[in-house]
Amino acid sequence: MDEVVTQDSSNDRALAQRLHLGPLEIDVMEMMWRFGASNVRDVLERLEQLDRKLAYTTVMTTLDRLYKKGFLDRELADRAFTYHARLSREEWDRRRAGEMMAGFLAGPEESRQLLLSCLVDAVGTHDAMLLDELEKKIQRKREELAETESK
Repeated sequence: MDEVVTQDSSNDRALAQRLHLGPLEIDVMEMMWRFGASNVRDVLERLEQLDRKLAYTTVMTTLDRLYKKGFLDRELADRAFTYHARLSREEWDRRRAGEMMAGFLAGPEESRQLLLSCLVDAVGTHDAMLLDELEKKIQRKREELAETESK
């Protein structure tokens, strides 16, 4: 099956489009992460419990699109597909964050400086301990880079 994310820079636009999910797709993925393998009817019933009244075909189409985007795998069982998530929520968040950061870092120098400034400000405002963790991660990365350069 196709990989959800490739590191090929020629696919940056396709990657961004595949990582972007609409509101219904996000709701469906949340159901898949929370409840695991499900068929269309399972997802439909769970969405209805959240007061999302949708047609069966809408949910079926959404699951199919998520499958085609590489977020879900599916197996045919008793004339109906059972879907399950290919990525954990953490993997999806990490890839989205990485794609966003890569987009900023690919921009002009001013954009990169603004990104770093906003990141440090946001982390510092949110949690001083998180700012300490960011500092530790930066130090570890510098040590890794120094080891790589010395080889």
